[in-house]
Amino acid sequence: MLDRKLLTRILEEALRYGGDWAEVYVEEKRNSSVFCEDSRIEKINQGFEQGVGIRVVKGERTAYVSSNQLDESDLLQAARLAGQSVKGSGDREKSIQLHQAAGHNTADYSRPAEAINIDKKVELVMSADRAARGCGAPIRQVSIGLADLSKSVQIANSWGEVVEELVNRVRWSINAIAARDSLIQTGSASSGGTCGWELLNKASLTGQAAQAAGLALRMLDAEPAPAGRMPVVMAAEAGGTMVHEACGHGLEADLVQKGLSVYSKKGALVAAPGVSVVDDPTLEGRYGSYRFDDEGSPARPTYLIKDGVLEDYLYDRVCAGREGRRDSCNGRRESYQDKPIPRMSNTMIMPGKDDPEEIIRSTPSGLLVKKMGGGQVNTINGDFVFDVQEGYLIQNGRIGPPVRGATLTGNGPRVLMNIDRIGSDLGFSIGVCGKDGQGVPVADAQPTIRIKELVVGGTAGRGPQKLHAFSGRPGF
Repeated sequence: MLDRKLLTRILEEALRYGGDWAEVYVEEKRNSSVFCEDSRIEKINQGFEQGVGIRVVKGERTAYVSSNQLDESDLLQAARLAGQSVKGSGDREKSIQLHQAAGHNTADYSRPAEAINIDKKVELVMSADRAARGCGAPIRQVSIGLADLSKSVQIANSWGEVVEELVNRVRWSINAIAARDSLIQTGSASSGGTCGWELLNKASLTGQAAQAAGLALRMLDAEPAPAGRMPVVMAAEAGGTMVHEACGHGLEADLVQKGLSVYSKKGALVAAPGVSVVDDPTLEGRYGSYRFDDEGSPARPTYLIKDGVLEDYLYDRVCAGREGRRDSCNGRRESYQDKPIPRMSNTMIMPGKDDPEEIIRSTPSGLLVKKMGGGQVNTINGDFVFDVQEGYLIQNGRIGPPVRGATLTGNGPRVLMNIDRIGSDLGFSIGVCGKDGQGVPVADAQPTIRIKELVVGGTAGRGPQKLHAFSGRPGF
């Protein structure tokens, strides 16, 4: 980390050429990962990285210069280059007084990333591999990745704010493939958090490996999914993949300001009454959590949709400045080499009051989705297509046989308007969200919800007539 005198000199040099404001982002990062495939350790990585990013903003122009050289002369030269790139009207002197921002973070992780050595990580991964393969002979391939990160960050800006933060993140993912004759099916599981290896006290790597293998085996016996329009119940355990992709990206302010979002008018009714969507980086230990965003703004939750009404968007400081408003603490970057842009953190549909089991009982027929796969979304019009990794028919209000090969096709705003039941539970999923060439850790969540009608694609042709759309609660 840099001392205050040097930070001040860098900022003053960056603004010498007429910029409106400047920022210095300092990062020191250690990471390690272990990857196992075919019951062999295929890759072990350990790394150390440090560097500085300097940003200068003048009106609508932004200059960003990064360097892994931390000598004073190199940093001042980088500041000079950034400042000259957005040169205003003449040189000027600016005196900056730095002060600690409110909420200084000195996180204390009970088992920090470096507390577990590589030998122990290899042992964990190999035990998980054995657990997955022990689920049955049809398991042909298992891949397991485990990674951790310890990062120190320092952010200072020309408004005088200084933020210092220590961040730990850990994550693992399992992918199991089962095969029988010409049929191949996949199961996956993952866990992660903004935490240390105390995550092992909350989640079991071997247990999730067996869970992934069990799903792959179960899908081997699944029926081909029916096709057609039908009610879809999305279980909380499916996580919030749909809300992240079909809704969340369209609520990032840079896309809205560029006219690339279907969610273009605050105050509009964009979801059914009772549906609320919140982005909340303050949740303890979640994978997308942070105490400060990557511009140094203290984290706080943002209501994006409240009781069906579009309330707000996700802003970084640049996008907020265009509208003369406060940012929403959603300026995020992958590393010191990247400038921050508006990004989600932990995005979720908030729980309702319905009993999740009663939602299924009150659904005569349809599709129950317990795990989502990959997909695509068009933020301009909201259209999406998602794969279903784990799905079941709903028959006479009960969970029926598993089905494979299902896809969900729809439109984000229309899906939100078609939600008619909202469960009291809440389930999370994790991921690395990609945008503009940057990846950042995120979590998504939703309760059990029922969508009155959605297009389901499957390999069994159109479903039987009993798979029909309906509205309202039976008996009401």
